[in-house]
Amino acid sequence: MRRFVATVLTCSLLLTAQQPAPKPAQPPVQAPAEEGLVTFKTNTQLVVETVIVKDKNGKAIENLTAKDFTVTEDGVVQTLQFCDFQKLDDLAPPAPAPADAPVAPVVRGQITPEPAGQVRYQDRRLVAMYFDMSAMPVPDQIRSLAAAIKFVNQQIKPADLVAIMAYTGAGVKVLNDFTANKVELLKSIQTLTPGEGQGFDENSNDDSSADAGTAFGQDDSEFNIFNTDRQLAALQTAVKMLGVLNEKKSLVYFASGLRLNGTNNGAQLQATTNAAVRANVSFFPIDARGLVAMAPLGDATVGSPGGVGMYSGASAGAMSANFQRSQDTLYALAADTGGKAMLDSNDLAAGVVQAEQAISSYYILGYYTTKPALDGKFRRVKITYNGDPSAKLSFRQGYFAGKTFSKFTSADKERQLEDALLLGDPITELTIAMEVDYFQMNRAEYFVPVTVKIPGSELALARKGGAERTLIDFIGEVKDEYNTTVSNVRDKVDIRLSGETAAELSKHPIQYDTGFTLLPGTYTIKFLARDDETGRIGTYINKFVVPNLNKEDKRVPISSVVLSSQLVDMKDALFTARDRDKTASSNPLLDAGRKLLPNVTRVFPKGRDMYVYLQAYQQNTEKFQPLVAFVTFYKGQAKAFETPPLPVTEGQANRLKTAPLKFDIALGKLPPGRYECQVTVLDPGSQKAAFWRAPVMIAP
Repeated sequence: MRRFVATVLTCSLLLTAQQPAPKPAQPPVQAPAEEGLVTFKTNTQLVVETVIVKDKNGKAIENLTAKDFTVTEDGVVQTLQFCDFQKLDDLAPPAPAPADAPVAPVVRGQITPEPAGQVRYQDRRLVAMYFDMSAMPVPDQIRSLAAAIKFVNQQIKPADLVAIMAYTGAGVKVLNDFTANKVELLKSIQTLTPGEGQGFDENSNDDSSADAGTAFGQDDSEFNIFNTDRQLAALQTAVKMLGVLNEKKSLVYFASGLRLNGTNNGAQLQATTNAAVRANVSFFPIDARGLVAMAPLGDATVGSPGGVGMYSGASAGAMSANFQRSQDTLYALAADTGGKAMLDSNDLAAGVVQAEQAISSYYILGYYTTKPALDGKFRRVKITYNGDPSAKLSFRQGYFAGKTFSKFTSADKERQLEDALLLGDPITELTIAMEVDYFQMNRAEYFVPVTVKIPGSELALARKGGAERTLIDFIGEVKDEYNTTVSNVRDKVDIRLSGETAAELSKHPIQYDTGFTLLPGTYTIKFLARDDETGRIGTYINKFVVPNLNKEDKRVPISSVVLSSQLVDMKDALFTARDRDKTASSNPLLDAGRKLLPNVTRVFPKGRDMYVYLQAYQQNTEKFQPLVAFVTFYKGQAKAFETPPLPVTEGQANRLKTAPLKFDIALGKLPPGRYECQVTVLDPGSQKAAFWRAPVMIAP
C-alpha cells in the first residue's frame, strides 16, 4: 500500500496599478483607484504520491516517466508535475548524499526539511526508530534498545538512513536526524536510559487488576484514557515531524502494546492514522514484550487480583483479553498505514529488518490538485500504469486534505492544543508573559499563583475579521524534576470585542490567573494560549523553584514579592479571568473581595501607585518577633527613593505566624526610567535579614 504527503503552497502577487500587466483571459477586478494596488491571490496544494511498480515476476520496473502514469483524484485526471525514481540498491553503496557526512547535533529536535517538490535523500531508504519510553517496563526498554543496537551494528544496509526518536512523557524528541553514521546512531541510542519516562503504564481496572486492599479504590479509567491519548498524540507528533520529507518512510514503533479504552480513544487513533497517511509514513509496531507465556492470574510483576474472579475464571479471561486488545491496536496502526506489526517474537531486531525490507525501489509522483480547498475531506486517488497491464502497483488509495482553522471541529481544536503541548519547541504566534509566585500555606504545602498576560492588541486580527467576541483557550501543566506531571489546568476566557471593550483592547492586556498547591522542589511549567477566532497559539515554558522555607535559618523566611499597579474589585476585573480554581481561598492576593493583579512585565505608569505585597514567616519561633521592612529604588548605584520603615509587631494566628507586608508607593515623585527595586525585611531580635531585588521601569 502506498502513502502520500500533502503540502500547501500560498502565493500572493502584488502589482502596482501603473505597471503594465499581461492580458488576462478574463478581465481582472479593478481595485479602487485610491488604493493604488491590485491584489491577486491563489492557493495551490501540492500532492506527492509514492508508487511501487513491479512486473509479474516481482521485479521493479525502472526508467518510467510521467507519461507512463495516469493519476486521478476523485475521478478527475491530474497533471503530473514531476516523476522521480528512487532506486534502492542494497548491494552497492548509493551515490554520496549529505547524510553520509558526520551529523551535527539536531537543531531544536527536528527533522531537517526539504524544499517543496524536491527530494532530499535520493536513492535512500528512510527508517525511523521510535521508542515509547513512557509506557514500557524497564525489561522491555532494555530489549528494545538492544534490538536497535543490533540492527545498527549488524543489519543496516548501504541504502539505509536511520533516525532515532523517543517519547518520554515530556514530549517527542528527535535524537538523531536521518544518517548512515553508525557511531552517531549508537551514541543517540545510548542516551536513552532504561527507566527513563517509565511510569505511565496502565492499570486495567477490571477483574485482572491487583487488589489494593482498600474498600474504595480510585477508578483508573479516566487516567487510562488520558495516557492512551497522550501516547497516540505523541505518535502523531512524530509522524508530522517526518512529514517534512516527501520520500516513503518506515516508522519502527517500539512499545509494550497499546490498549484502547473502548471507543474513548477512537478519535485520537484516527487522527494519528490520518497524520501518518498525510506524512507518507508506514507504522511497523514491535511488541517489546516478545513471546509471552502468560500465567492465568499474572506473574510476579503484578499483584493478586483477589476476589471471586480468581475462582470463576473472570480474572484470567480479563488478563488474556487485555493482552490481546493491546496487540490489536498495534496491528490496526500497521494495517491502516501499509505497515506490518511484529508480535509474539523475541527477535525484536527482525521487526526493524521487516520495516527495512518493506521499502523497495519506487517512484515519487507530484501534482497540483484541482481541488485546492482545505476542507479536511478524503480525496480518493487512483494511479494506473499505461504500459504492461500485468504490472502490479502499490500505492495509497487516497488522502485527507488539510484543514484550515475555520473548519476545525471542537475535537480538532482540542487535539491541536494537546499536540502543541506535546511539542518540545514553543509556538510564538501569540505573545505571552507569565509570572509564577509562591506563598507558604503550612509546613508542607505552598500555594503557587500563576498569572498570564496577553497584550490586548494581539486580538486585533479577530476584531478586524468582524468577530464580536472570541475565546482565549488555556492549557498548561506543571512537571517536577523527574518529568512527572504533578498538576495541570484547562480553561478558557470569553472576551467581548465590541463596544467599549474593543476600544480598550490596544491599551489593556488580557490577564488570566490560576493557582497550584505544590511541595518544595524544582518544577517546569508549560502554558499555552490560543485565540479561538484566528487559531494563533503562544507558548510559555519556564523553570521555577519552590524553596523549603522550613530549613531557612540564616535569613528571614519570606515568600515571593508581588509588584502590582492594580487592586480591583473582582466584579470589575474586566480583562481578568475569574478565578475558578478550588484553591482560591488560599490565594493571598485575594482580600475582602478585592484582587491584587501582579504586574508581569513590571512596567508601571507614572501616574499610578505601585503595590508591593509579600509574606514573612516565623514558624520556628515560640513568640512572634517584631519585623521592619522597607522598599528602596536604585538608579544605577545611587539611591533614588526609599519608603519609611514599616514595623510589623504581630503575625497571623497560625503555625507559620504569617506576617503580611503591604506597601502602597506613589510613583509621581520618581522621574520615568529604569530602576532596581529592592525589598528589605529585618528581624532585629535575631539579627537576620532578607533581600529581594528586581528591575522595574516607570513609563511616562
